[in-house]
Amino acid sequence: MCDLLDVSLHIHDRISSLRSMLALAAVELPQNKIKKLGQELSVVGGLLEQFEKCVGQQREELRHLKGLEESFKENVGGVQHMKDNVPAHMPKKRGPANGGEAALKQDEAVQPAQQHPVRKSNKSCIRSMDVITVPEFESIPQYMRGRVSYDQMNAAVQSINTAVTAKYKILHQSMKTLNNYTRKLHQRFKEQETKDTKGQNFVVQEDIQEFSKIKVDKRFQGILNMLRHCQRLREMRGGGLTRYMLL
Repeated sequence: MCDLLDVSLHIHDRISSLRSMLALAAVELPQNKIKKLGQELSVVGGLLEQFEKCVGQQREELRHLKGLEESFKENVGGVQHMKDNVPAHMPKKRGPANGGEAALKQDEAVQPAQQHPVRKSNKSCIRSMDVITVPEFESIPQYMRGRVSYDQMNAAVQSINTAVTAKYKILHQSMKTLNNYTRKLHQRFKEQETKDTKGQNFVVQEDIQEFSKIKVDKRFQGILNMLRHCQRLREMRGGGLTRYMLL
């Protein structure tokens, strides 16, 4: 804009000078004055061309800036939409099923010279269910979903994960470190296990009631059916118990 303004002021000065010369046209001008007038007209012509060029450049720049403004408005709208629609539960990347083996391979890569690497036990690895994604929730048949909302279903997922974590933290502790209450729980958990549950993480209805605040009712049973549909868990019955095994 500064260049355009300078050119405009310069043209204005030249035109004022020409007007002064033309005002003297009635008087016979010397040859050198006529020559100077022609030079001034030539300069003004060049300045007008430069002025038109500057105007064209400014128009092109203005058009480009308007395009950037529209693009910026679209981006702001997209960001605002994402901000207003952030899901309450974000899915996490599913890790390897055998966390101990993955840790062992990493140790062996870091310390290749160690002849007898210490194997990290998978015993302390506690599994958890991934939250249900929106596409997964929408893929559940309507007759199965009923009036259960997306947030209610993932709240149940969190409650089951809480129960699983609390249960296996007790199981992984030494009996010497447990008090009378947790020792009884430890014994109960051990009685729930069978040869088919070895190496698996599971809970029963009593565990969920013990460690979470969710109400275990008919609606919760329906959510368990939906979690089986989404391949988050499976049931194993036996000994008068229904075990919910995490997949």
